[in-house]
Amino acid sequence: MVTETRLPSAGSRLWSRPVGWFLDHVIYRTIVAGKSNVPASGPVVFAANHISFLDGPVMFGASPRPMHILVKKEMFKGFLGKVLRGSGQIPVDRTGDRTALNCGKRLLDAGRCIGILPEGTRGSGSAESISNGVAWLALSSGATVIPVAILGPRQGDEHRDHIPKPRRKLHVSFGEPITVKRRKGEPGRVSMDRAAAEIREALAGHVQDAIRATGQGLPLEPAPGESTSHHRHTAVAGTPADHH
Repeated sequence: MVTETRLPSAGSRLWSRPVGWFLDHVIYRTIVAGKSNVPASGPVVFAANHISFLDGPVMFGASPRPMHILVKKEMFKGFLGKVLRGSGQIPVDRTGDRTALNCGKRLLDAGRCIGILPEGTRGSGSAESISNGVAWLALSSGATVIPVAILGPRQGDEHRDHIPKPRRKLHVSFGEPITVKRRKGEPGRVSMDRAAAEIREALAGHVQDAIRATGQGLPLEPAPGESTSHHRHTAVAGTPADHH
């Protein structure tokens, strides 16, 4: 169980922000679009698609505002764990503990920004389904939601654990802001489901818009029961658009 209640220090950005910029613009070549869509102040929930280990760090480095990203607690071990804690990220127990969400709400209530990958696990990044956690954060705090499309960390049939070589071109696109609110007389669960559906639709649509704008496709995902070798053959022979 995650038992931490102390809010991450706002001062963590003093060193983590330059590190994020270095990752995006020195180690990789990250093209950032839509920064003007991000409110200059007030609480913001950045909701991004999830294709790679790098999604969180890349979004962190590209954002015009510092954020605290919800990261699975299994990552908070050893040296990496110290880096994540020191940079103000929030450990999430994916078995259902709500400590991380409550911490996120407190940060949003303080006018800060939260980053979340609501698909939960790495996949194709098409945002076909998302968790309700992002909707709860937005509804309970009144924060603006910014859909974020991340393209490039995985391409074609690269494995979900793949780390791209330095200097690869990546794309981060911040979409138009959306707000979700409870409707008068609407049960809480209905509000949550509706808000999650609105956020999912906005994120999925923005990902497709980013694909069209950049020419960079999503990674391929093998069909259930399909072997990796067959998937690789299909990817190379049948979908050249995903190999920009």
